[in-house]
Amino acid sequence: MKSIHVVIITGLSGSGKSTALRAMEDINFFCVDNLPVVLLPKFLSITLQSSPEIKQVAMVMDLRERRFVEKYQRIFEHLKEKGYKIEILFLEASEDSLLRRFSETRRNHPLSAQGSIKDGIKLEIEKLSPLRQMADKVIDTTETNTHQLKDIVQRHFLPIAGQKKMIINVTSFGYRYGLPADADLVIDVRFLPNPFYVKDLKDYNGHHGAVMAYVLNNEESKEFLKKSFNIMNFLIPLYEKEGKARLNIALGCTGGHHRSVVMANQFSSHFQTMKYVVHTSHRDINKS
Repeated sequence: MKSIHVVIITGLSGSGKSTALRAMEDINFFCVDNLPVVLLPKFLSITLQSSPEIKQVAMVMDLRERRFVEKYQRIFEHLKEKGYKIEILFLEASEDSLLRRFSETRRNHPLSAQGSIKDGIKLEIEKLSPLRQMADKVIDTTETNTHQLKDIVQRHFLPIAGQKKMIINVTSFGYRYGLPADADLVIDVRFLPNPFYVKDLKDYNGHHGAVMAYVLNNEESKEFLKKSFNIMNFLIPLYEKEGKARLNIALGCTGGHHRSVVMANQFSSHFQTMKYVVHTSHRDINKS
């Protein structure tokens, strides 16, 4: 068995393949969009030889490549015979849903050059029907939004051993720019000493070592982290037990440059030690 796990993301145009690819990238898959299927064997061979650290690859392949339908079955079967683990993820949605999405984005369907978008959707369903039958997992995205699709994809492909299934998003933000709309828990850290008023620290952000030391090296910060982690350790397994797939935690200071960044990074590190998949973002760190 080859050491690379290959996930082929395919399916109907407008069904969310780009979102699925980004979700795979977030859980440390090496990702490629629209690689011609005839180049897949060479790509995997080169990757094995030159980048042995890459163990997981995800790529979108679909009807944007004209000869995809003619070639994919033979190539996938050949690679499986050579010992590669090839897994096919097929995305689809109802015709009405796909029509609405194309209308909202004003994009053309890849098969509608000589007809309507509806005709293109019907033709694509027909052409990809054999591939759908080959798929290891089929996801219907008719009723799912972007966040829900990312959750479904990541929960399916996360390592089983030792890895928790709930995904935690930690965001730093500045109150002057408003609360994050999707936050489940919001924590105000404006009570902490503010590096903004220290001349030598003002122009740095919370990733800088001196700023981190200033924020963390006081009794209030240490007690805050201790008590916060205790409550998180209590709450998060209960959220997970109730079936929550994603938890969004936002930490805010005045401008989103210093204190909230430091604390968001501390929270993320703690959740990683708890074996959760953690996404960290700093919404306002580059705002003036």
